[in-house]
Amino acid sequence: MDEQTPKEGAVADAPRILVVDDEPVIREVLSDLLTSEGYSVRTAENGAVALEELMRAPYNLVLTDLKMPVMGGEELIARLAENNIKKIVIVLTAFATVETAIQTMKNGAYDYVMKPFKIDEITLIVRRALEKDRLERENIQLKEAQRLYEISEAMSSTLSLDRLLGIIVQSAKRESEADVVSLVLRDRQDGKWYSKICDTDIPDVSSDEVDEFLDPEAMGEAHTSGNSILCPPAAPEPYVCGRPNAGRKLHSLVSVPLAIRGQVTGMLNVLSFNQRRIFLEGDRRTLYILASRAANAIENARLHEELKAVFLQTIEGFAYAIDAKDPYTHGHSRRVTRYCELIARSMELTEAEVERIRNAAVLHDIGKIGLRLESLNKPHPLSPEERRVFQTHPQKGCKILAPIHFFEELMPIIYHHHEHYDGRGYPEGKAAEEIPLGARILAAADAYDAMTSDRPYRKAMSLEEAIQELRVHSGTQFDPEVVGVFVSILEGPASLGQDLLH
Repeated sequence: MDEQTPKEGAVADAPRILVVDDEPVIREVLSDLLTSEGYSVRTAENGAVALEELMRAPYNLVLTDLKMPVMGGEELIARLAENNIKKIVIVLTAFATVETAIQTMKNGAYDYVMKPFKIDEITLIVRRALEKDRLERENIQLKEAQRLYEISEAMSSTLSLDRLLGIIVQSAKRESEADVVSLVLRDRQDGKWYSKICDTDIPDVSSDEVDEFLDPEAMGEAHTSGNSILCPPAAPEPYVCGRPNAGRKLHSLVSVPLAIRGQVTGMLNVLSFNQRRIFLEGDRRTLYILASRAANAIENARLHEELKAVFLQTIEGFAYAIDAKDPYTHGHSRRVTRYCELIARSMELTEAEVERIRNAAVLHDIGKIGLRLESLNKPHPLSPEERRVFQTHPQKGCKILAPIHFFEELMPIIYHHHEHYDGRGYPEGKAAEEIPLGARILAAADAYDAMTSDRPYRKAMSLEEAIQELRVHSGTQFDPEVVGVFVSILEGPASLGQDLLH
């Protein structure tokens, strides 16, 4: 490998050109000519040396002879395509026919020049090729900017930490075309690294193997020191431990930090086990920008979840305080929450939906905070006026929660949990599928707990009596599907129904 020092007129960010020819005189002439035009030029004596250089460093243009020992121009073009290295190539040849030159262009060359070449001809073709390269790079940059904008929009559209992390990993995978993407976070308490998500497309390399394969401590030290991790050209050995059990060789690795106010709180790693996919500096820069935006979004999501937890704990305290004031409803919200969670999981709802229903169950009676409980505990039926006041507690609960935007998704469940499946409930008389599923689950759980609790006007029902009531009112007061699932839980193995009785 020969290197020509840029002469007067060349600048640090000048287009980089690699001249490949087995004749030293041709290399020197082209190097002097192109350097005088202001380009940064390096030379190689055959295609094998050129391929190694092109995999090591970025170039805008390659001028290569066709016939060379070790590796010729045709094979170099083919190997570039195999390794997914996109370069503008101009072929130089003294032997090829027009048909051969045209065939090389079909195989990926941009243009060809017949030897002996004219200086004006070379400079014109090079300028034209570099202009094409510039336009292509600008187009790529515009597309990258558009994709990063779309990713940023997607990240800003959610404050759910798990959903956000999923968007980040999928975006990194799509942008890098990696086989494996690993997102590692640092525990705020003990400072240790832990794998949050590992997404692998390789059937015989599991996410657990990847987690054991990577060394987050070494990567973390590099990021904290401000060192970038791009392999190659850097060796991957300091950052990995052997090979996965499948024995696959790691061909390329990029790791970028997730940092908040200068503190590294995580890292995004992309891996390629395919020798045709070698990450370049451009891939690292794109992932770095993605990680920078992701770090801020993650911090916002964490703060949001912490604040949401504080609000939920506060409101839970109020809800449980209401239960505690009344000996007949003591522990009611906790029990109903447990029933709802069991039903929701048995119906195979998503984890997010289970959490939403569970939280709604905790807060479903918060509206009773404004009711006079003594009037509800008399040993006689409620008067029409007392019943009307009692039936306002779903609306009152939603008014209490409305100013807290964290609870927006809970309010439909709380508001409609006294609707009946046949449309004869309150507050709006909705029926069947018009009633949110969470409210239908909560209705059955709430009623079951009421039936199996002592009241001033009656003793608690037995498990069998309560189950019979659920069945009798299935399709009228309760959703038949919910009743079927709930009854199967209550009658299930290990006398679960008896365990659920308080």
